[in-house]
Amino acid sequence: MENSNWFEKKSHDSWSVFKVMGEIVEGYERLSKVGPCISIFGSARTPESDFFYMETVKLSELISKKGLGIITGGGPGIMEAANKGAKNVGGISVGLNIKLPFEQEPNNYIDKENSIDFDYFFVRKIMFVKYAQAFVVMPGGFGTLDELFEALTLIQTHKIEKIPVILYGKEFWNGCMDWLKQVVLLKYSNISSEDIDLFHLVDNPDEVLKIIEEHYKNQNYSPNF
Repeated sequence: MENSNWFEKKSHDSWSVFKVMGEIVEGYERLSKVGPCISIFGSARTPESDFFYMETVKLSELISKKGLGIITGGGPGIMEAANKGAKNVGGISVGLNIKLPFEQEPNNYIDKENSIDFDYFFVRKIMFVKYAQAFVVMPGGFGTLDELFEALTLIQTHKIEKIPVILYGKEFWNGCMDWLKQVVLLKYSNISSEDIDLFHLVDNPDEVLKIIEEHYKNQNYSPNF
């Protein structure tokens, strides 16, 4: 009986590949029509009254006015703030929503045609990475850190082009950066000194725009792979 259950599950695994393929194809087809975007990551738990929520709205408005779309995870908190900023100024507002047991719902500021649901976190992250011209990382938790270090790893290993990775909020990120420099780099040599240059640390929206514009002054926007 146990062996029978094992083979049934293995058969189901094989068929699930087609569901994964379906999500990838739909994501590619829909996002390829959107144009260049900036991915903004951050906590779903950030309330509307929070400083970083308000900063994200302002930042997203500035980015959208430059003609770039905004991609978020589609949920509340920082994601909502980023989509709200885009919506405020008539920009492109994309939400890559993940289906969770506690039912994360898409926020109200995503363009209807640009709201895409995913069952698989890894497929969702493919979409974040492929169409982003920069990553802006606001304060967040495990999910935000996962997205940050995935992006850094892909750039470090040359799996995607080197694009700006911008950490917003020096007070929040300084401890993490100190640990990377003092422990990971100097004590254990698990990264190289060049890897520390893969990200920028900023404290205001204008710095973000300056970094993005400087990076693309001599090159065109394009998908990352």
